Amino acid sequence: MLEPIYIDHLEHNAWFSQLPSMFKEFIVSHAVQQHFAKEQAIFRSGNSFNGIYAVLEGAVRLGYIDIEGKESVAAIVEPIMWFGEISLVDAQPRSHNAITTQKSLILHIPSAAIKNLLQQYPLFWYHIAQLTSQKLRFAFLELIAIQTQSLTQRLAQRLLFILNGYGNHLMIETNTIHLSQEQLAQMLTCSRQTVNQELQDLEKQSILRLSFRKIEILDLGKLHRIAHASSDF
Repeated sequence: MLEPIYIDHLEHNAWFSQLPSMFKEFIVSHAVQQHFAKEQAIFRSGNSFNGIYAVLEGAVRLGYIDIEGKESVAAIVEPIMWFGEISLVDAQPRSHNAITTQKSLILHIPSAAIKNLLQQYPLFWYHIAQLTSQKLRFAFLELIAIQTQSLTQRLAQRLLFILNGYGNHLMIETNTIHLSQEQLAQMLTCSRQTVNQELQDLEKQSILRLSFRKIEILDLGKLHRIAHASSDF
């Protein structure tokens, strides 16, 4: 059972906020709060499906490590964002790792509970599809950006994605992004030095301010115009 403060936090999540009340009640009553230390695995690529998750406090890195030990980061998941539902849909093992980047409090809905709900109320598959398609939409936007946009535009778009919680947030409530330039470079598949130069250029334009493992957005409007200079997503 979730603590009341986190129930309120969940209402700021775009997916949870639009669920019918019975499904909200199911999540609240079956959710388990789990504490994880920094750099602790929630699940790894190849693991069997064991439920879906949401970040209540802290942050989780979603990515993959290749055979040479090089890590690729797809996203940094922060409050209040859901993850781990893809394996529920396709009944395949986990496709990526989910590793905490700091001490974190995670909401977990066990697989048995979620599967039981889906058996009783097949309509809930529609809401799972919404959650999954939300990620698919942003994946397509990123793929299109790689093919059509400059790195500056891609960087601006990615910063906006992060601020919006990849569609998880009802609105942008904070102007600060907590991640390293190395992590941002991994997301954009370029070098840290290249990202640093791009960020410094944006800082000179007073669009953002840089500090250690933190990027503060000063002018959201300008950042949006750069991201959408040649495309209207």
